[in-house]
This record gives sequence, C-alpha cells and structure tokens, in this order.
Amino acid sequence: MTPTSIRMQPEQPHQSIRLFENDLLERLSHVHPITPLLVWAPIAGWLLWRGMAVYQLGAPALLAVAVAGVFVWTLAEYGLHRFLFHFPAKSRAGKWLVFLFHGNHHEDPKDKTRLVMPPAGAIPIMAVLYLLFGLFIPQPWIQPFCGGFIIGYLVYDYIHYATHHFPMRSPLAKFLKHYHLKHHYSGEPGRFGVSSPLWDRVFGTDPGRG
Repeated sequence: MTPTSIRMQPEQPHQSIRLFENDLLERLSHVHPITPLLVWAPIAGWLLWRGMAVYQLGAPALLAVAVAGVFVWTLAEYGLHRFLFHFPAKSRAGKWLVFLFHGNHHEDPKDKTRLVMPPAGAIPIMAVLYLLFGLFIPQPWIQPFCGGFIIGYLVYDYIHYATHHFPMRSPLAKFLKHYHLKHHYSGEPGRFGVSSPLWDRVFGTDPGRG
C-alpha cells in the first residue's frame, strides 16, 4: 500500500463506549453539544429576570450577586472534578459510577456526544444545589445567584468542549486548551480546573506550580 493510498482511506466513524445495556439509557447518555445552552440559558435568563422584574433588585446588586454565583461555580467545578469525578473508588459499584460520570471521558476524550452533561443527569444535580444554596442564600438573592451559577456552568461546558475540538488560537484560549489537555495526557495528577486554574493554584494541585 502506497502513502497516497493510505491518505485516501476514508476516516472510520467514531464508536462510542457503550455504558448501558438498555438502549434507552444508552441514548440518554449521549447529548448534542448545543443541548445545555438550549436547556440552561433560558433558565438562567429567567432567574435574572425574576430578580429585576419580580423582586425589583437594582442592576448593580443583581450583577454583583450573579458574578458571585459564577465565582462559586468555579469552586464547584474544581471540587466536583477533583473529589467526585476522580474519586478513588474501591468497590465494583463505585468504580462503575466513577467511570459512568467521568472515567469514560478519560477513556475516550474525543467523544463529541459525551463532553457535556446530559440534562437527565444535570437537572437533578442542579435542583439539589438550588435547595442547598437556599439554606444559606435567602430570597430574592438566590435568583440571580443561581442564574450566575448556571452561566458559570455553561461557560465551563463550552470551554471544555472547545479544548477537545477547537483550535483555540488566542493566548488565553490556547493556555486553557493546553492546561486541560495536560490533565488528560501528561500522566501527572492534578489540573482539575477547566475554565480556570485558580483553585488548582490555591490548593496546590497544579503540577506546573509545585
């Protein structure tokens, strides 16, 4: 076979790792990358709108609380990635759950349909977080706070998708791409932040800053 004939071979279609024997559950584990935006952007917008139109919060206060929600998301992103998605499970069931939520992504990081979380999993998690935040943040401030938190989640989702599938040529984008790909391919533990390295540096989990 000549080099020319090798180059002319058609690319083989990607085969996703099968997670469930049940066909319906398997379909639900795949999601188009635009889905989180379609699901969560209207909810974030509605929460911010309620803060202004229903609760009459001023724009500066609403913006400040929403930015706080984005900031808290970055910590949640780090904590979930470090302590849940990379949990050193010992039992068979625990190992399967870790693989279900995140291990399959490390096994096949180029799978475009498993780079963002399916709504079937994200909705109950977000509902629990809303109730948890409600224990500490009273109405009406919980509205813009959770709106900002969701925006932070969307930013994370699409930065994560871009690091695996887009060139990302600007200096900041290139840094984030290389930072996350080192998490996958360097063989070093750490670099749990995707949208920001902030908490890796705070908690000492950035091997490049050791």
